[in-house]
Amino acid sequence: MTRDDRPTAILLLGPTAAGKTDTAIALHERCGCELISVDSAMVYRGMDIGTAKPSAEELARAPHRLIDIRDPAERYFGGGLPRGCPGRHGVDLCLRQTPLLVGGTMMYAKRLVEGVAEMPAADPELRETLRQRGEAHGYAALHAELAAVDPEAAAAIHPHNRQRLIRALEVKRVSGIALSEHWRRQQRENFPWRLLSIALAPADRGELHRRIAARFEAMLDGGFIEEVATLKNSGVTCISICPPCAVSVIVRRGSISTALTIATACSPEAWPPPASWPSVS
Repeated sequence: MTRDDRPTAILLLGPTAAGKTDTAIALHERCGCELISVDSAMVYRGMDIGTAKPSAEELARAPHRLIDIRDPAERYFGGGLPRGCPGRHGVDLCLRQTPLLVGGTMMYAKRLVEGVAEMPAADPELRETLRQRGEAHGYAALHAELAAVDPEAAAAIHPHNRQRLIRALEVKRVSGIALSEHWRRQQRENFPWRLLSIALAPADRGELHRRIAARFEAMLDGGFIEEVATLKNSGVTCISICPPCAVSVIVRRGSISTALTIATACSPEAWPPPASWPSVS
């Protein structure tokens, strides 16, 4: 067996509202871990409430790298961690303490660890066409269409996850190659750390639903709608903030109760089974 001399890092995983931030802060305070956010939306300034970004007080107690490093109008790709480039995006490979990677979606975590597949560029016109079809006929119909051409991707994408669903269909239409095939073709990158994955997975799914509902209610009370409106008025048309499937309902002046129902229903089911988690490597 080849000896792995890379330094160890911890990857803290879990669905929305599982308690990742509180756990990460506790580990920082008790063990001195250096926290690195791997949330693809927390990189954006001004997306604070909808992303459940750690508060200013929490960040003072436990600083997180890769938070507030981009303006919302700027594109940002998963893979913000360095690849043989110390200091890139503020992350130095010569960290004094054990890095703790926390937050974000499973897809984003896998992209960080396994690398990014070569994908076709976005086609705004096609995306808008697919969005209109989804609104007119239901996103379940788009999901069924994806299942017919790329069952593997369809199995990994929840019908409520509109952004990923549209992207999967877009990739197939533009490139003629299924998204799942792009995933298979990607080259695994040399991740700079030996990874220990820890998952927070509440056994009671009903309790997780209650936590998500409580969080979303707190977001609304904290000014979530106003935050979305501010971003939209500033010209940000694609708002990838949590919970993304509910944001579109709010932005288009849909029912708040409908948004809450979608937000609560979509997040736990979108969390994939343990077999698909980034493994200790």
